[in-house]
Amino acid sequence: MISFTIKGDPKALKRHRSFRRGKFLGQYDPSQGEKEDFLSLAHSNAPEKPIDIQVKLKAMFIFSRPKNHYRSNGMVKSQFLDVAHTKKPDIDNLVKFIMDALNGVFWKDDSLIYRVDAYKIYGEMPYTQIEIEWNENHPIAGM
Repeated sequence: MISFTIKGDPKALKRHRSFRRGKFLGQYDPSQGEKEDFLSLAHSNAPEKPIDIQVKLKAMFIFSRPKNHYRSNGMVKSQFLDVAHTKKPDIDNLVKFIMDALNGVFWKDDSLIYRVDAYKIYGEMPYTQIEIEWNENHPIAGM
């Protein structure tokens, strides 16, 4: 199992964009720079070679609390202690960002991910917690 934390605001995958310059049509990935930055922060946790068997991914996205969660004395109001983060960005785009950013380095291809457990909550400091599990002794491992 690999487990690590990336400090900072969780990032969501942005949709590819198209552009036209005269007769030339092109596309670009607006998340490319953020994915490279994320991978560089995660790279020290990468396996020696990309995992090439089924993978289970667990992702926890922690977002900073808004000001209205706090009392004037700095304590969190009781009604906001266990409130889930249900605003944008969408959880599927957060997960897709991780899967794309770590593709080819942590796993051979993101199609090997057979299960994803993800949730987003509020906390004091923003970060992304990632756990990657695989079982080399599983009957279909290495097939």
